[in-house]
Amino acid sequence: QVQLVESGGGLVQAGGSLRLSCAASGGTFSSLAMGWFRQAPGRDSEFVADIHWRGSIEHYSDSVKGRFTISRDNAKNTAYLQMNTLKPEDTAVYYCTAGAYRSGRYYADYWGQGTQVTVSS
Repeated sequence: QVQLVESGGGLVQAGGSLRLSCAASGGTFSSLAMGWFRQAPGRDSEFVADIHWRGSIEHYSDSVKGRFTISRDNAKNTAYLQMNTLKPEDTAVYYCTAGAYRSGRYYADYWGQGTQVTVSS
């Protein structure tokens, strides 16, 4: 069973930056694809980004492309989400996930508890 613990959320002004971290344990981290999702109040969960287990392939939602960067350090069993040029509409609970690619699409099999990101205008 894979356990995921996010950190790095908080309150930031619009235009600012935050870096989320996700520490993984209980599995073979280097064989897992990793991803981030977010959920704003009253809205469904939304895909943000994913990264191949080797870190060589990344995908982003259109809403964050060019502003967010997903990365991973397999030696530290940690994934990251660097968020720049934050907007109020980025306000959400951000969830780290671990999973796999099936039929060319990322599927999350494990979820962290989430970390709140609030962007003030």
